[in-house]
Amino acid sequence: MSNGESAPESVGGQSSRNLLLRVAAAVVLAPLAIAIAYAGGWLWTVLVTLVAIGLYVEWLTIVAAREGRVVASGIVATVAAGLCLNEGWIGAAFIVLLIGVLGVAAIAQARRGWMAGGFLYAAAAQAASVLMRLDTRNGFVALVFVLLVVWATDIGGYFAGRSIGGPKLWPRVSPKKTWAGAIGGFVASLVVACGFVAFDLGKAASLLPLGAVLSIVSQLGDLFESAIKRRFGVKDSSHIIPGHGGLLDRLDGFVAAIVLAAILGFVRGGMDGVGRGLMVW
Repeated sequence: MSNGESAPESVGGQSSRNLLLRVAAAVVLAPLAIAIAYAGGWLWTVLVTLVAIGLYVEWLTIVAAREGRVVASGIVATVAAGLCLNEGWIGAAFIVLLIGVLGVAAIAQARRGWMAGGFLYAAAAQAASVLMRLDTRNGFVALVFVLLVVWATDIGGYFAGRSIGGPKLWPRVSPKKTWAGAIGGFVASLVVACGFVAFDLGKAASLLPLGAVLSIVSQLGDLFESAIKRRFGVKDSSHIIPGHGGLLDRLDGFVAAIVLAAILGFVRGGMDGVGRGLMVW
């Protein structure tokens, strides 16, 4: 009888400890990320570049294809692109990234498509994040909007899923995610958008639909990463962030959201007005 009763307590205790680790990591990392985003310049570019390298390495680890030359060539291209982006040489940065993905594909001995895909994933996250912040007038606000929408989606989904439960969203890919969690995250993103409207940082007619779309894309990005991990039988991309797993585990939703946000901002505001194009309609 004692064994039968201790197991649930152990599971519950482990869950509580994991939640505590998640909260502690978020309390430290979220303000730090926003502070560096506010500083912008080379600090933000360095952070984004280091994170992009981490995403790339973790992707290769997941697909079990960490060939030394492939890792090195991808890192070199990412650093070179970061230097170009920091100087505002956008065209040169994209050329470097193109050469990088072609180089990775050419050097790879196995799973060439997966390796090249991993570099593209990390490169897209790097370019979108830096380009958004390069807009000196609206870049920081736009970046914070994306960050908060993604975080709210994650937090709202976590608590709604745990407290309500119910039907699974896509059990074959992510057994723990529920429709309640998805809806909870979606609603939380709308709360963030309302907050920006209340502080006169945008119009409700544009920010509410934008927050909704970014929330959905963020959740799709999460499912995309879960599908890749399930394809290769991996639980966590790494254990670098306490309670969260790896960078891919923590940033999968952000990558999807920031890439879409940068595309929308570029289409509407051009290369120098990505933030304005996203926030001002």
